[in-house]
Amino acid sequence: MGVVKVSEAATALPRAWSSRLLGRVGTAAVKVLRMDELPVVEERHAEPEALLVLDGRLELDVEGEAVTVGPGEMYVVAAGTAHAVRPGSSGTLVIVEAEEAEEADRPGDGHRPSHGKLAR
Repeated sequence: MGVVKVSEAATALPRAWSSRLLGRVGTAAVKVLRMDELPVVEERHAEPEALLVLDGRLELDVEGEAVTVGPGEMYVVAAGTAHAVRPGSSGTLVIVEAEEAEEADRPGDGHRPSHGKLAR
């Protein structure tokens, strides 16, 4: 695989909070998504995930504590940690997360419906 233009991949997404698989490193999936101002409901993952903000900012609630991740900053959410996106997040986000074996082996175009459920 060659060079990936991450910002262009994010711009091409059909809607905010819809992620696109950019590539895999071992069992980890590297995804990009566009954030909008809307919140995303709380979730937990069996594996840790890294959240890297390319531009804009990510407003999180991590087990009841407010966390702001700015451009060029990364936050690693520990496995099993409750986290939600607070209102006000916007920009481009890269997510690195381990995938379950069945999901990683599933053929497809690399698109998933969303990273989380919007709290609308």
